[in-house]
Amino acid sequence: MSGARSLKQLPWRRWSIALHRDIGYLAVALTLAYGISGVAVNHRADWNPSYRIAKQFVAIAPITATAVPEMVANAVMQLGLPTAPMNSYRPDPQTLQLFYRAKVYHVDLPTGKVMVESTVPRRVLYELNQLHLNGPKHAWTYIADLYAVALILLAITGLFVLKGRLGITGRGGWLTAAGTLIPLGYWFVYLRLG
Repeated sequence: MSGARSLKQLPWRRWSIALHRDIGYLAVALTLAYGISGVAVNHRADWNPSYRIAKQFVAIAPITATAVPEMVANAVMQLGLPTAPMNSYRPDPQTLQLFYRAKVYHVDLPTGKVMVESTVPRRVLYELNQLHLNGPKHAWTYIADLYAVALILLAITGLFVLKGRLGITGRGGWLTAAGTLIPLGYWFVYLRLG
């Protein structure tokens, strides 16, 4: 009897609400970062969420050399590039491609027209995606792990914020069950049957 009474006297709901509130405040920035990045990364098949391709057009004199090393040297010299490319490729007899770290030069040999494709990081999204995908590694791994634990605590403490018909024993319980059916239903229908 005294054990049950002391358990009832513990202000567990008050602690749950306080934890939920304070962890929620601490996690706001990370939740926004992971949420925005998550939407962007989920649609990688439709676009590159970290980089955009910028195109620029320049002109050089036509290149008449027949050997690829001479073509490359001529294009590098005319474009004023400080170093040789990491790689080169001829997708067809009229085109030479020069590959650099963040740029590709598409040289139309007979006309000298050059399309320069530059890979440019998308401002803000690039950084958010790097954090979301744990690009920095090292200490960020532990920060991301702590954030994952914080999300678990937010989910558990959130169940007990409200009491009564709006809480976990009422409407909150039905919403929790419905939310649980989403991953379970997906797992069963698509992963088990598909």
